[in-house]
Amino acid sequence: MKVGVPRESREGERRVAATPETVGQLKDLGVEIQIEAGAGTAAGYPDSAYTDAGARVVPQLDTAGLDVYCHVRPLTPAQATGLSRGTITIGLASPAAELDTVSALATAGVTAFALELVPRISRAQSMDALSSQSLVAGYRAVLEAAIRFPRFFPLYMTAAGTIPPARVLVLGAGVAGLQAIGTAKRLGARVSAYDVRPASADEVTSMGGTFINLDLDAVEGAGGYARELSEDRSVRQRELLAPYVAAADVLITTAAIPGRPAPLLVTGAMVAAMRAGSVVIDLAAETGGNVEGVVAGQDVGVPTTAGDGAVILVGMKDAPSAMPTDASRLYAKNVANLLALMTSADGIVAPDFTDEVLAGACLTHDGKVTHAPTATALEGER
Repeated sequence: MKVGVPRESREGERRVAATPETVGQLKDLGVEIQIEAGAGTAAGYPDSAYTDAGARVVPQLDTAGLDVYCHVRPLTPAQATGLSRGTITIGLASPAAELDTVSALATAGVTAFALELVPRISRAQSMDALSSQSLVAGYRAVLEAAIRFPRFFPLYMTAAGTIPPARVLVLGAGVAGLQAIGTAKRLGARVSAYDVRPASADEVTSMGGTFINLDLDAVEGAGGYARELSEDRSVRQRELLAPYVAAADVLITTAAIPGRPAPLLVTGAMVAAMRAGSVVIDLAAETGGNVEGVVAGQDVGVPTTAGDGAVILVGMKDAPSAMPTDASRLYAKNVANLLALMTSADGIVAPDFTDEVLAGACLTHDGKVTHAPTATALEGER
């Protein structure tokens, strides 16, 4: 069976859905691998490395002749339409935001597996692309903050005087948040963090941070994710967070709810109350942002209430793509592991939908949208 990996076409995307390492893994499954020329170049994987690993590098993928199509970014409706009926796709799909593509996939008879939908259970951890890419994003967020912050992160005691450590506040203690906590701590900052899930307190502490307890009722969603708060509770949460935000030198927000716009955690007034020169990094900028006024892909100066300067508000965009080599290394393993789960010993790719991982990750199959929330959203648009 033929597995194809394209050169990603979306602007700013530097990752690739297969690496020379995973080509070897897939070859062991008994499938043929085709890599579009230049697919891994931006991630540091030249065509020659794929050829050496046993893949066939082609000038352009013949998508109509593929059995499996592995990608990074969500497909466009045109790309979906170009696939043959029965083709299996594996990649990120952003189903809530890409309804036109989902509809096109179903109409084309494509069996699409969305990595965002992989169940959060132990046996699926090696296929969890949201976690692997959040790891990269959390690390990168701290580096972006450190570059823009006009002071040191660590404490320095010198003959010329003492430089106090930067105070970093992280909102959201999922994978990205925990990585941000650990990275900021390794750079020497004094780190505190908040999450609506009280169970996150031990994880925050284990990464060297101090957990902020706002004494609000516990909120836990399905699969370990946070769930959306009521408006009254959201307002109260922002009120309680305000003094912690004002005291921070660096604020990093990472809160996301799969399939929903990012929750608003920080108002413009809260940002303005920070000291001049402070930095805010919003990792959720592409889905609406956790911080009021954020613009994905741009730095915005927010004048301080004190009138002595501005706070830099950074809307992170394509954060994992900023570190494409390791982001691809992790992502490609997620893809290969999911493909291995649906491949028989004789190299035939045939998903078993009685498997809870495959059933949960399936977005479209046999002309239907199989993911219930997405199907409901599509019905609502008609």
